Amino acid sequence: MSLKEKIKRDFGSRYGLIFALLAGIRLFFNAVIPLTDKTEARYGEIARLMAETGNWIVPQIDYGIPFWAKPPLSAWLSSASIKLLGTSEFALRLPFWIMAVLIALLLIPYAHQKKINGLIPGIVLFTLPEFFLHAGVLSTDLMLSFSVGLTMIGFWEFMQSGKSRISGLLFFAGIGLGLLAKGPIIGVLSFPPLFLWCLRQRISLKEIFQIPWVLGGLLTLSIALPWYWLMEINSPGFVDYFVVGEHFLRFIDSSWAGDKYGFPKQQPLGIIWVFHLAGALPWSFVLLGQLKNGLKKVWNDPWQLFLWLWILWTPFFFSFSKSLIHTYTLPVMIPIALLVVHHWSSLKTKNPILYMAVGLPILLIGIYFLEPTQKILSESTDKNLVFHPQVEPSRLYAFPFKSYSSQFYSKGKIKVITPNTLEKMVEDSTSFSIIIKKRQLEDLSPMVMGKLKLLMERRKDNLYHY
Repeated sequence: MSLKEKIKRDFGSRYGLIFALLAGIRLFFNAVIPLTDKTEARYGEIARLMAETGNWIVPQIDYGIPFWAKPPLSAWLSSASIKLLGTSEFALRLPFWIMAVLIALLLIPYAHQKKINGLIPGIVLFTLPEFFLHAGVLSTDLMLSFSVGLTMIGFWEFMQSGKSRISGLLFFAGIGLGLLAKGPIIGVLSFPPLFLWCLRQRISLKEIFQIPWVLGGLLTLSIALPWYWLMEINSPGFVDYFVVGEHFLRFIDSSWAGDKYGFPKQQPLGIIWVFHLAGALPWSFVLLGQLKNGLKKVWNDPWQLFLWLWILWTPFFFSFSKSLIHTYTLPVMIPIALLVVHHWSSLKTKNPILYMAVGLPILLIGIYFLEPTQKILSESTDKNLVFHPQVEPSRLYAFPFKSYSSQFYSKGKIKVITPNTLEKMVEDSTSFSIIIKKRQLEDLSPMVMGKLKLLMERRKDNLYHY
């Protein structure tokens, strides 16, 4: 049976229906959930500004203010989607959904090698909470995960396929894309598990040198270097901040105070393992059961060892950092899916586990329409404030600061205002709307507050009109 026929059979089966259902559910959420502050709305605004200004070299967090924290690959994709489809949550998120589906499809051959349906790894991926979340969330992590996957799989295929040059070049392409996705972290997450695997397999230096280092190195540089060079020219100081500060000083110098965008929330040491297990439910416990019963088999099986080193290295690396978030575990979701595929035929309870895993995304649809969910979403974004019937975005202000979502939904028209300017506008009888943080209400004069009409009250802020 040809590959085309196998894929046609895969999609015509019950697994094809399950995969389509999961991907469809995620696409639905991509369309209906507003951009939430701070992270997703921030990346949405960066992409919107890129599309509006036409500046594809220097990402901007506001007009004329460069964003140095991340490379532009994710922003490029979202901006291109905006250019094609217009400015909307759906357009911004669509490239990430497409990438998630693409990752699932690229794993089909590994399922066929085990003589099982090619869509099973994709189903496993879309039932992993961490992966399902990022199949439509604006962030840099999914592109990093794809890059890590390309690097790791490229290396594996090179070692298994008679030293195929194409596989070797995929390895270097992954590194180049990773540098554009999130920076040098691509090497930190990829090289150590590959090094450990080579040691265990006693890979000789001769074999290592068969990798097309010169051609591959040129490929990596051709992908990533032009942007880094142009970025430094157009925004001097970027390389020092991003490469030195973000990737070294923030980890080795606890007193480093150079972060321009705030550190991730401080977490207890080792919490990454909790994120790791929770983000991969229910399959994380399935694999732990397999590991418990077959440590010797893992040690002696090159493929299983390769996947386990890939899975375990990332949480091990972040075990020594307090500055982290759950999304750091996303790059290990691909090997988790591949390892589940490896054990699929021997899993006695795979069907109950599968249907339980599929049931959660279906349940989320019902949860979305509940009033408490809608209230939480409403409080997490300023979309409903910007689109209030009495609000004119060009006459919308914020005090003491504007959110990324208000900036995005007003298309950059919202402005930050000072108490003195606000008082003058009231005295001049100028019509406007304003979002005020509740904890700053006392900073405004009684005269001003007495003339403002309350349009909407929320937990942390109020919308007024004058």
